[in-house]
Amino acid sequence: VQLQASGGGLVQAGGSLRLSCAASGRTFSNYVMGWFRQAPGKEREFIAAVSQRGGIRNYADSVEGRFTISRDNAKNTVYLQMNSLKPEDTAVYYCATNMVDSVGSSSSMYNYWGQGTKVTVSS
Repeated sequence: VQLQASGGGLVQAGGSLRLSCAASGRTFSNYVMGWFRQAPGKEREFIAAVSQRGGIRNYADSVEGRFTISRDNAKNTVYLQMNSLKPEDTAVYYCATNMVDSVGSSSSMYNYWGQGTKVTVSS
């Protein structure tokens, strides 16, 4: 599976961004999809995951209520809508496919990773 993330950029605190991750290579709808992020000097952090048909979603506490994960299987794309952004949301954001049938938060569950898209939130 090849994953291409896009949509990052510079935004002021309180603003919004929508990240996209386009997948190719295998049947996208077979996979749970997740978003992670990694800030400078920090470990990679789980953000959100969505089940194969989009009916089950899991969020990190740090983004619950502000971020929304969704997917469009017809377009082989998963999205991350980010609202009310904070400076602490600054990171490189990665999408990934999940190799087990679970919207889990452990990075060990995810096998294919995109290249990342950088999000910078200014105060």
